[in-house]
Amino acid sequence: MRWRNSADSFGHISIAIHWLVALAVYGMFALGLWMVTLGYYATWYHRAPELHKSIGCLLFAMMILRLIWRFISPPPKPLSHYSPLTRAGAVLAHWTLYILLFALLTSGYLISTADGQPINVFGWFSVPATLSGLAGQADLAGDIHLYLAWCVVILSVLHGLAALKHHFIDGDITLKRMLGYHLHQTAQYKEKHHAEKD
Repeated sequence: MRWRNSADSFGHISIAIHWLVALAVYGMFALGLWMVTLGYYATWYHRAPELHKSIGCLLFAMMILRLIWRFISPPPKPLSHYSPLTRAGAVLAHWTLYILLFALLTSGYLISTADGQPINVFGWFSVPATLSGLAGQADLAGDIHLYLAWCVVILSVLHGLAALKHHFIDGDITLKRMLGYHLHQTAQYKEKHHAEKD
């Protein structure tokens, strides 16, 4: 089992973080849309926001870990047949998603701590309020949070569609690399691709 990324394929840590973040983002998005529809006397009226906040704090920590790991173990090199536009678009999309996710999580933190209370994360630990009491903080941060959530979801869907396009139309291993296909599959693809070019 290979944990680190290589020049040609992703390691298990990058793959696990990628899919855990994706699962958390879509789960949080669905939970957020659902919990704002709940009435005051609904069973989950208080429990859903607490769950949302706790997962958000863990997701923030995972995103920091993901960013650190990206520098410790850089992602594989782009496939050789990628055009300059494809390479630039992929880099732009990835870093835009990073920025949007951190902004989304920060706005969620500002909503949760607007009243000066810390966030209790599943009863394991608390995240203190560092900025609170600003006029209209919760409302402004809430509006920003909603717009950013939609931006993250839309951009991630486009990211997924691009991966499917690489898989089904281009016939390359872009998607397979993030699904756990490793060096021997990559080597076979490179041999096939070079043979087709010749």
